[in-house]
Amino acid sequence: MTIGAGLVVANNYYNQPLLGLIARDFNVSESEVGIVAMLTQIGYAAGLFFIVPLADMFFRRRVVLTIFPFIPLSLLLATFSYSLTWLATASFLIGLSCVIPQLFVPMAATLATPDKKSYSIGLVMSGLLIGVLASRIISGIVGEYLGWRHMFFGGAVVMVIYWIILIRQLPEVAPAFYGGYAALMRSLVHYFRSDPELRLASWRGACSFATFAAFWTTLVFHLEGPPFHAGSGIAGAFGILGVTGAVAPAILGKRIDQLDKNRVIVIMCAVSLASWLLLGGPGAGSYLALIIGVLFIDMALQAIHLTNQAVIFARHPEATNRVNTIYMTSYFIGGSSGTFIAALAWQYKGWTGVSAVGIGFSVLMLVGHLLFRPKA
Repeated sequence: MTIGAGLVVANNYYNQPLLGLIARDFNVSESEVGIVAMLTQIGYAAGLFFIVPLADMFFRRRVVLTIFPFIPLSLLLATFSYSLTWLATASFLIGLSCVIPQLFVPMAATLATPDKKSYSIGLVMSGLLIGVLASRIISGIVGEYLGWRHMFFGGAVVMVIYWIILIRQLPEVAPAFYGGYAALMRSLVHYFRSDPELRLASWRGACSFATFAAFWTTLVFHLEGPPFHAGSGIAGAFGILGVTGAVAPAILGKRIDQLDKNRVIVIMCAVSLASWLLLGGPGAGSYLALIIGVLFIDMALQAIHLTNQAVIFARHPEATNRVNTIYMTSYFIGGSSGTFIAALAWQYKGWTGVSAVGIGFSVLMLVGHLLFRPKA
């Protein structure tokens, strides 16, 4: 599941270092091509909201294996898209079908013994984050030397191979909810309305992923211009920096239950804010500032994300998929908002505008947490 989480989620992020190539191929502007990344994230949010709760209602293995064939089909549609409209449609479907990792994370928590629960979540999260970041390295290199269509086709081949492995090896988890789909969806409203900590975790997750998406969506445009004049391969290579820190959830997962979660959140919010202040400052035109910025933005995102999930799964062990649905839907709505707003900011204000977006979401995350965190 750890390996598969990385392989599947990578499909959502292949497009980001390729946006410049796609824009030139379809002869559209940089702001227009941003819809490809945005619709991938919106599709993912839709899958989280409408599909992931089903894993509390049906046998988990059956849900995974039913959804999975649509992943390679969506990637093939992207491969052979002849217009931006078709590629945008394929991108939405890729996001919609690639929610499998969000079935694996609660599944790992359910299968683990109580003392290994946070560690298991962290392990699968490490695989997921390595997939997010390594996807940019691979797609940047493939895009530069073979073209963007080859990346989507290669992803489809990998998904077919992994689907065969899942059929042979994926364990089963019995459902925990016995009712109709309408009652299942109504329970989402109940959990969201009745649990302020779940609402706050969703807010933190949305803001943190917005800052992350703002950086990665526009990085390729920033590097293509002065003073860098770099291609998609360099943009993708920045993913190496994130991969080095993506093992953090597995390490933090061993200790998270012994740490003061409120302190972890406050420190990581401050780290995110400081990173964006560095990226938007005088060092914005240097590789050193970008390297430091991406390392600390990724670290903050990972720590906040793992802490959020540890909190919500511990509070609702009977509904891990449903609370994960609420949290991750908010998370990817935040990501799609960060992508869209950053693309507009880039169009009108360049990297300075993008940095303002990152600073703004970091401030909103910190202020929201300080105002509504649980009182001791």
